[in-house]
Amino acid sequence: MKETPNLNYVNELAAGDSSIKTKLISIMKKEFPEERAEFMLYMQSANYTKASEQVHKLKHKINILGLQEGYVLAKSFENDLKKNIISLNKGFSKLLDTIENYLNTL
Repeated sequence: MKETPNLNYVNELAAGDSSIKTKLISIMKKEFPEERAEFMLYMQSANYTKASEQVHKLKHKINILGLQEGYVLAKSFENDLKKNIISLNKGFSKLLDTIENYLNTL
């Protein structure tokens, strides 16, 4: 996956208001690591139903960061997890790494 996260949608939502942009970024930086950690715990304990719920939460952040291919991956992975299928985990984990690295630069 060669997509890179961006703030295009965040900028659109903020409509030039830097305080809104800062608030949105702050929320993402706070919630993403927590949701990722919960996802990883559920995967380690093979609780795929709960893991799919975390993917659902993360999916929205993926979309906000302009990762359209990542969003499609997350949507597929969310559905697969409900069927105890984990084959997309490696790709999804790489996506999460990319997002974490990006958020750390903001």
